[in-house]
Amino acid sequence: MKAFHQHKNLIYVLSVLFYLIFSATANGKILELRSPDKKIKLQLFVDSQIQLSILLNEKVILEKSPISLEINGILKSPKIKDYSSHTIHEQLVPVVPAKNAEIQNHYNELSVEFQGNYSLKLRVYNNGVAYRFQTSYKKEIIITGEKAEYNFPESHLVYYPEEESFFSHNERAYLLRNLAEIPKESFCSLPMLIAPKSGTRILITESDIQDYPGMWLKGTSSNSLHAILPRASAEEIQENDRNVKIVKRETYLAKTKGTRNFPWRVFIIGEDDKSLLENELVYCLASPNKIKNTSWIKPGKVAWDWWNSLNVYGVDFISGLNTDTYKYYIDFASKYGIEYIILDEGWYEPGDLFDINPDIDMEELFAYAKKKDVGIILWVIWKTLNDQLEEALNQFVKWGAAGIKVDFMQRDDQWMVNYYWKISREAAKRELLVDFHGAYKPSGLRRTYPNVLTREGVRGLEWNKWSDEITPTHNLTIPFIRMVAGPMDYTPGAMVNAHKKNFTDHFSRPMSQGTRVHQMAMYVVYESPLQMLADNPSNYMKEEECTRFIAGVPVTWDETVVLEAKIGEYILIARRKKDEWFVAAINNETEYELKLDLSFLGNGEYSVEKFQDGINANKYASDYSKSNKIATRKSIISIKLANGGGWIAKMKPIK
Repeated sequence: MKAFHQHKNLIYVLSVLFYLIFSATANGKILELRSPDKKIKLQLFVDSQIQLSILLNEKVILEKSPISLEINGILKSPKIKDYSSHTIHEQLVPVVPAKNAEIQNHYNELSVEFQGNYSLKLRVYNNGVAYRFQTSYKKEIIITGEKAEYNFPESHLVYYPEEESFFSHNERAYLLRNLAEIPKESFCSLPMLIAPKSGTRILITESDIQDYPGMWLKGTSSNSLHAILPRASAEEIQENDRNVKIVKRETYLAKTKGTRNFPWRVFIIGEDDKSLLENELVYCLASPNKIKNTSWIKPGKVAWDWWNSLNVYGVDFISGLNTDTYKYYIDFASKYGIEYIILDEGWYEPGDLFDINPDIDMEELFAYAKKKDVGIILWVIWKTLNDQLEEALNQFVKWGAAGIKVDFMQRDDQWMVNYYWKISREAAKRELLVDFHGAYKPSGLRRTYPNVLTREGVRGLEWNKWSDEITPTHNLTIPFIRMVAGPMDYTPGAMVNAHKKNFTDHFSRPMSQGTRVHQMAMYVVYESPLQMLADNPSNYMKEEECTRFIAGVPVTWDETVVLEAKIGEYILIARRKKDEWFVAAINNETEYELKLDLSFLGNGEYSVEKFQDGINANKYASDYSKSNKIATRKSIISIKLANGGGWIAKMKPIK
């Protein structure tokens, strides 16, 4: 065995030697690597195949599970050539921090080199395990298959985002299933969550997907999940401006460079639900920032037009897709300090970004927005943008656009994954922000290209326009699964609120389920450095108190403290920006009472401005009350949450 590291501190060498154990048996070799706190143990078994297992507190949570990479049609019997280990303990400083201004990146790493020009890298953190394959061929290679068969000790409960095909927005409900009851023909997108009765949580996802397809998982009618990956496109049909479907696939996953890293397969591990909300492994495992000058990247809020169907009222012009309406949005954004507005679907004719809606004067609109210090983000269909990429992006810059919202990709085959990287890179060259919609899950791209502020890939508020599926329970599920992978553009902010018994889905006059403060609290609970205000300005201006408050909630954070949390039931969370704390709670359809311990505050007194469910919020969901008080770090605040309720407060030190 050889141990090495990149630091001069001898303690690191000794610690890695302590964490790495090697043994040989008649049937092969076993390597063991522990997390820095020694709670998680990774075992790597090498005989006729490569297998790994994971233990938490000496209890097996992942049984021996075979993994392999098939290169150029050949699956070689693994023979270890060399291996080494080291430890890293560093501080990452995100350009755009979603949870914390600094992230502790602390792990022990094992590198195993095999005969045949490939290797395996494994990392063990205090809150997870990750592995990736690496190859070192001189010429291009073809990846004809990848095996990942994840075997669990028993038929755990799982939160399963079942899919119908590889052509998907990945906007799924998380179905609660028993693992062994998931049929062989069923498969899901990532991330997905294993939820043993013991309380241990295992979230499976991936990070740093480059020039390679995304991973999905399928059932086996047993205690196992097997990876499936979409093969490369051989033939496509373009049905309209947005839907480009693969109708014939190649026999391989990817043609790619011979020397490269493959995606990290990630097991996020926690001993309770709360730990999932604190985890930042997907970010830590991603490739470092590629943008040298990041000063132009400005997170912020967006006044959104599409969800509310541009239904402004009380004005002296005909509302709709026209210059006057968008000026009204700009005036609204300027008044409330909202950084951006978006021009969503309808500003150009489908298929041609230069065929502008004649009712919109782009030059006049951008000049007006600049005068009001409001940025404009332009929605585009991915295919149209790709067909006109250079010319279109250059025109956006000429107009003065702040960014683009790219929509309807609905795939994560190798070509489409590369498209995300191309758009991120080309946008960064022109100092444009990016929001991906119709997208696969986040996999760390926001670290490599921090101009990628957020993405969808979540069943969000828009679904209220056509279904009743966006329930408070759903809202209390997605932060523990989808949001663990990265920021999510759920698009909160509904000002028309109802409980399920009087909720109606209406495409052009949408409402939300749960209380008003449930919606307000999402601005603290949900992470998105480009956070939408989904309702229309006329509704917001009727609700001055609520609007002023949510417009002042930050979209990036210096510190996050998860106080209490239970998946599908409730979240109580505190986030700090400079010296101000924002605290929020949301709950499902069951009323709750929580105790807020303010010991996370600094010394001295704090002014507390809080919104809570009104006394009649269980009957009339828009009912709320606002109040102010003084508190210290010794204070305890009682929080009473209505059915589908919420609570939010701003705490500012009194100087």
